Amino acid sequence: MNGVLDDTLLADAATLTARDTTGVLRAAATAGAQVRSAAHASREAGLDRLRGHRPRALVLLRRPGVSGAVADLVTALLGDRCPVPVVHAERVPGWIGPLDVVVAHSADPSDPELAESVATAVHRGAETVLSVPDGGPVARAGAGRARLVEPRIPLPEGLGFAQALTVALVTVSELELLPLAPDTEALADALDAEAERSQPGNEPFVNPAKSLALRLAERTPLLWGTDPAAAAVARHAATALATHAGVVAHADGIGQAGTLAGLRVAVDLGERSDDIFRDPFDDPEPAAAAPPRLVLMGTGEEDPQQVSRRVLGREWPNADLAHPVDEVPRGTRDAVLIRAGLLALRADVAAVYLGLATRATLNP
Repeated sequence: MNGVLDDTLLADAATLTARDTTGVLRAAATAGAQVRSAAHASREAGLDRLRGHRPRALVLLRRPGVSGAVADLVTALLGDRCPVPVVHAERVPGWIGPLDVVVAHSADPSDPELAESVATAVHRGAETVLSVPDGGPVARAGAGRARLVEPRIPLPEGLGFAQALTVALVTVSELELLPLAPDTEALADALDAEAERSQPGNEPFVNPAKSLALRLAERTPLLWGTDPAAAAVARHAATALATHAGVVAHADGIGQAGTLAGLRVAVDLGERSDDIFRDPFDDPEPAAAAPPRLVLMGTGEEDPQQVSRRVLGREWPNADLAHPVDEVPRGTRDAVLIRAGLLALRADVAAVYLGLATRATLNP
């Protein structure tokens, strides 16, 4: 981390706002607006013309930034019943052709590898949905044949998750790859509510993003998803912490992460060090690294600890649970999607708060 946390700062809205010289907090709070604007821009770009088209394969391009986590989340939402193969790639595959659909997102309008991939895809007749700023080499590579959905809300690095997710959701909905088209307006409303809860004027005990920032401060975050959508969000959260706070985190699905012997030992030792009855003189040597903070993230109906018990045969007594069933009750339509979007936004804002409190987000 770039500095030591000033935890009193998280309760000082005026100082937080003053430190936010680039407007990152305000930008993070636009997630709901990103969803609405991206849905509208997708309609204007003619994505509805994809309706009825059954592709040979859906290719999701992974580029630097949020696109990888978005691809993971969309694939999790499609599930194993998706009627077409879903392919993740950094470049379009050599077999790409007119029967395929390519979806790409990038905040970098000059990404040369993406520009080459887009040019190849449109040249070979593949339907190409491109979420990228207009006017650069990537958009020009579409040569008017890609369906360009231009972001309409200027955003700092790493804060376009909701925008990219919405374009991908609209695409798979129009292709009828989901049993029921997601309600993007409900998603936007939930993100607006989360942004309201996480605004700078709210104290940490009622502010989920500030609370998360405090829990992760001066720790090594272990972000374990207890379902595929949550694992995708965990990976996004790790990227957000690196981008906005200079924090290195481990993120994965619990089925993989929970089998790593070294991490299991680290978590158990960390729980012992948190014991209020422990004699500190039993272990006087300082830790070689920041102790871990395990966060079990869930977007499904099942409690994350129950998932861990079923998958790994054990629970994690001191783990933090990020399972927003209070905000998105069980049985809600699109609950997995909405919880995933909510947790992604919470991670973004928490990372920004952590960076502001340690001065990691300040300009040099």
